[in-house]
This record gives sequence, C-alpha cells and structure tokens, in this order.
Amino acid sequence: MEQLNKKWMVTTLAAALLLTAGSGVYAGAKLQEVKAYLNSSVQIKYNGTPVQPRDEKGNAVLPITYNGTTYLPVRAIADVMGVAASYNPQTYTVELGEKAEGVAIAKGFSDMYYTKDPALTTYQGKDYKEAFFDNGSGKRSSSLMLYPKGKYQKLYLQVAAVGEDIDNFYISDSEKDVKLKVDKVAVSEGLKTIVVDISGVNELFVYADVLNNGAMFVPLTTSYYK
Repeated sequence: MEQLNKKWMVTTLAAALLLTAGSGVYAGAKLQEVKAYLNSSVQIKYNGTPVQPRDEKGNAVLPITYNGTTYLPVRAIADVMGVAASYNPQTYTVELGEKAEGVAIAKGFSDMYYTKDPALTTYQGKDYKEAFFDNGSGKRSSSLMLYPKGKYQKLYLQVAAVGEDIDNFYISDSEKDVKLKVDKVAVSEGLKTIVVDISGVNELFVYADVLNNGAMFVPLTTSYYK
C-alpha cells in the first residue's frame, strides 16, 4: 500500500468516522445502512514502517471496504501520524489537527495556586480574571497539571516570571515522562507565549524553578489548547 501522508489523510479520512461515541449519539444523524467488510488484507505503512492502527483501549482496528473503496479509522490513523482527532456528537463534526477556535485552559482547571483575586490576576495593568500565581517565598519549584486528554494538537501557554528570571522551565508528557518543551522565562520578556505540540497527550506537567522572591504567573483565560 502506498505510503500515507497528511494531505491524503485530511482529504480522504473524514468519511471514515471511527471515534468513541456513547449510546444515543447517533440519534438524529443521517445514517444509511450499508453492507461493508472488515479488510484484514490491507497493510498500512507510515514513513515506510508498518503500523497497526489501534483504538483508545489498545485494540487493533481494521480498515473497512465498501463498494470498491477502503476506509480507514480516523482516530487510529491520526494517532499514528501525530495529528489530534476529536468528534463533536452535537454537530456530527470530526476535527483533525488544530481546532478553529482555542479552548482556554481555565476550563476545569484546579490548583492550590488558582486565583480569581484581582490583586493576583492582574499583570502589567491587565486583569486576566483567572490565573495560576505561585508567589511563595524562597528558592523552590513551582508546577501545575493540565489535562488536554488527547483532544488537541497544540498548547499555547502564556507565562511570566515575576521578580526573578526562571532559568529552568519545561513542559512534559506526564504519562510518558518525556519533556516536550524546555525553555527559560526572563522578567524582561513580559508575558511569554510558549507553543507546544501536544497531539495524543492526555496529561501535561508544567514545571519551573522559581528563585528567592520570584513568582510564576500563568493567565488561564488567554492560555489555550487548539
């Protein structure tokens, strides 16, 4: 089978919806019953390497052949190619890659340093309404958890160093214990936007070494997933 590429996937896989859905999700959908076949003879390669598409539970999934056309499972192929895939059951829409609209990380965020206090959510004269603001004293580490749950392609995280530069800052896939981004954040940079590829990532660990009387500020309303 010819090697897959991202352009091919985007233009042909939208018809092959194989995303997790709860009971009743198809009510009102425009479904037409057809006779199709699971096709175990089709082999799939990505960048020349054979791959076995699998669902979210790790089970192998097969292509489906119908009326002379072979359809591949969207989520499984997207995972192989490092492209985020999600399904909106309300609009019957499959989204691949970055979403058209960003989703603020404030949604569902919970942490001991989460605040809505205007005295703490305001940075350089602008009130961000909701923020992570670790303003403890002394040399220490500061960290927070985010849960994109594999639904997004990228994270746009805004962060500012307050009082002292942050020389050691990183974002990692906490399940795989792999650093996705390593950076520094200087006070002089102001509010810095850090972009991270998070396709297929369920949990993110954000870490910073905060020195002396410094602090880490993350506005939750303008940091977002796409």
